[in-house]
Amino acid sequence: MQNQTSPLILTFGAADPVGATGVTADLAVFSALACQGLAVTTALLIGDSARIEDLQETDPDWVSDQARVLLEDAQVAAFKIGALQNMEHASAIAEIVSDYPDAPLVLDPFSSRLPEPGEDAEELLTIVRQLLVPQTSVLVLSQVELGRMAETWRDTDNSEAGSETDPDVGGDAGSPGALEEDVAYLIELGCEFVLVTGTPAGPGHGDAVRANTLYGADGVVRHDAWQHLPGPFLGAGGTLSAAIAAYLARGADTPQAVGLAQDYVQGALANAQRYGMGKLVPNRFFRMQFTPDQ
Repeated sequence: MQNQTSPLILTFGAADPVGATGVTADLAVFSALACQGLAVTTALLIGDSARIEDLQETDPDWVSDQARVLLEDAQVAAFKIGALQNMEHASAIAEIVSDYPDAPLVLDPFSSRLPEPGEDAEELLTIVRQLLVPQTSVLVLSQVELGRMAETWRDTDNSEAGSETDPDVGGDAGSPGALEEDVAYLIELGCEFVLVTGTPAGPGHGDAVRANTLYGADGVVRHDAWQHLPGPFLGAGGTLSAAIAAYLARGADTPQAVGLAQDYVQGALANAQRYGMGKLVPNRFFRMQFTPDQ
């Protein structure tokens, strides 16, 4: 018998019965990348590979207690926080991770798989922005999600100059200028790096090529172009953020972890599987596939 030697990662998120998203998917990624996952469940889902039919949120005290008991027993090398639906969950998780500032934190706060939070959506975003973003090592967002995360800042700063749709106010939501302003704002809050997915690949690339761009305090850290793969996929973004957390836990620096994670996700998508009538699910264990004669 021996003590734990592979890095431990604690992930917060929903339990998806099909394993496409949430902590179920994160645990698969961690295992595939030689890490051990620990999970705090924030919600139970009813759904398949096509849709979510219902969601039951976990009591906030249970979220806290799950995490505290685990963290009193074991030392984690990294945290990953997935999509958040509940303000009390966000506040509780922010308080928990604040006690472990040396462990890198990957925050991936949105998921198209889950329903919108409803009337508390803006207040939830404010809590995430104020309490979790400043503690984050890598914040993973699409361009649209980036705009949502920084929208309150843009509206507030320009409330006397014009509306949020005015092209002269902070730039268009998807323009390079607005994107960089939004990233800079989040980094000023204390976030170390922001990875924006689905950015333009740049000159010389066709429409079938998209890019992911990693930003730090000094601007662009890396810009990786990828050939678009036919989907649709379910859980690609969560696979990326979980892989980043795994490589950080294994000791890679952030630019290296992001590059390795993107390579891994590209392979998982290229080998994706369709479980039923829904979307394709990334094959997190594609490197461990067996041929029929093995």
